[in-house]
Amino acid sequence: MIRLLLAGYLVAAMTGCAGTGTSAAVPRASSPLPATSPSTQASTPAPIACSKVATPGVTEGPYFKAGSPAASTLTGPGVAGTSLLVTGHVLNLNCAPIVGALLDFWQADGNGQYDNNGYRLRGHQFTDSQGAYRLETVIPGEYPGRTQHIHVKVQAPGGPVLTTQLFFPGSPRNSQDSVFNGALLMQVSSGASTTANYDFILSSE
Repeated sequence: MIRLLLAGYLVAAMTGCAGTGTSAAVPRASSPLPATSPSTQASTPAPIACSKVATPGVTEGPYFKAGSPAASTLTGPGVAGTSLLVTGHVLNLNCAPIVGALLDFWQADGNGQYDNNGYRLRGHQFTDSQGAYRLETVIPGEYPGRTQHIHVKVQAPGGPVLTTQLFFPGSPRNSQDSVFNGALLMQVSSGASTTANYDFILSSE
């Protein structure tokens, strides 16, 4: 029941608010996640090397908002923070890419502030024909009690929802944050621009 409620909630948010930035109506518990997105009609992508260990879930926290817009670029004029590009795949336990998986991201800006009135630095997307995602955002700032992190909900078509967070290696507050999990560290590279990579591995249970 919990899975059905949450899946229906996320789908109602996507279908009712994609690209609008407005709040979603309260969904019916029977609303399922669509079995496919338009990209799922492509051929099955080849497996990718992975640990075959499911990505751990962590707390949602108090700042999740349903009804995020469909967006892979969350940054823009007036958004505080250093630009960050996050890429990766959504995989099953056999390391096969999952096409059309939902990822719903939200985070604080570079000053550690969340937009709780609108949808700045909030957005959802689906993995492409290779099970890949791409997120253009900013490096989030720390705030009292929390290290740098990015929130995300991930769901394979028709599957359970994984609620988790991504963390940054070397962040001074990692060891002081009770939510921090080393298995959720991204691979971060800094040069002319800052990029990060993380592959989510989903269990079917």
